[in-house]
Amino acid sequence: QTVSSSSSSSSSASLRGTAKSVSLTTQVRQDKVVTLLGQEGRRLKSVALSSLALHLGDDPFTKVKGLIQALIERLLKEATAEATKKGFCDTELGKATKERDYRLADTKALDTEAQALEIKEAELKEEMELLSSALETLHSDLDTATTLRGEEKEDNAKTLKQAKEGLEAVTEAVKILKVFYKQAAKAKVLLQASPVDEDTAGAGFSGAYKGKQEKSTGIIGMLEVIASDFERTIRTTEAAEKKAQEEFVEFDRVSKADISGKDTKKTLDGEDLVTTQNTLAQKLEDLESNQKLLDSALLRLEDLKPTCIDLTMPYEERVAKREEEIAALKRALCILDTEGVETSCS
Repeated sequence: QTVSSSSSSSSSASLRGTAKSVSLTTQVRQDKVVTLLGQEGRRLKSVALSSLALHLGDDPFTKVKGLIQALIERLLKEATAEATKKGFCDTELGKATKERDYRLADTKALDTEAQALEIKEAELKEEMELLSSALETLHSDLDTATTLRGEEKEDNAKTLKQAKEGLEAVTEAVKILKVFYKQAAKAKVLLQASPVDEDTAGAGFSGAYKGKQEKSTGIIGMLEVIASDFERTIRTTEAAEKKAQEEFVEFDRVSKADISGKDTKKTLDGEDLVTTQNTLAQKLEDLESNQKLLDSALLRLEDLKPTCIDLTMPYEERVAKREEEIAALKRALCILDTEGVETSCS
């Protein structure tokens, strides 16, 4: 009994020593884990690691591994979810950005075209107004010239009529005078006495009457000068009439050609204006529709920003941080692996 009692006491002391050794070992490991996770939490600025480090110091050793493993699984799920979200965001942001860029380019192009059409519309209107004013002036000038030409022609015709009549009369007078003086020069005195001479003082001249031959040249010369004046008037009037008519015909031709050209141009401008206005109306309608599509694309981008754009940390940095967090947790598991079951620790 004494031997048995002694053996029993020795065995009990040995178990207590072993339990104390194991307890000290696990405590050391747990402390190392707490230190590791605290340091990594501060380095990575990881709330998850820092929070876990604070709780591990008070939890039993067996629970510590479970907490670490649970955090690893949570982080892996977050990584998977974020990768899925990243794929969705990349696709949707890409589509929305492409739509925005396309609609923006289309809107700018339509706006440029619309501005060009508005300028063209204003230019056509201005040109049509100038053409209308020019046509009014051309018609007025042509009407005035036609009236003046008619009056001038009438005056010239009257002048020619009077000059020709005068010339004819003077020519006839000269002819008569020349015949008279020629015949008078040949006149002879009859032998019989005139009963008139017996009762009166006579005709005032003696012998046969031959006219005033010495003055005939002056009279006829004066009449010939008058005839020459009439002839000159006829020549100058006919020349002036011919020149005025030629100038009027040329002016009439040029004016009518100018009027025709400007009328045609105004008609073409009117047709072009209608086409321009119709095209402008369509462009403005397209611009309005495209602007709505652009607004929709911009709104879609704004809607995606809260979900897909993290302004605090880029996606790549979050992935790298999470991987370092998981690596730190796995190192912690390795520290706690007293039985060598963690495959990642080999």
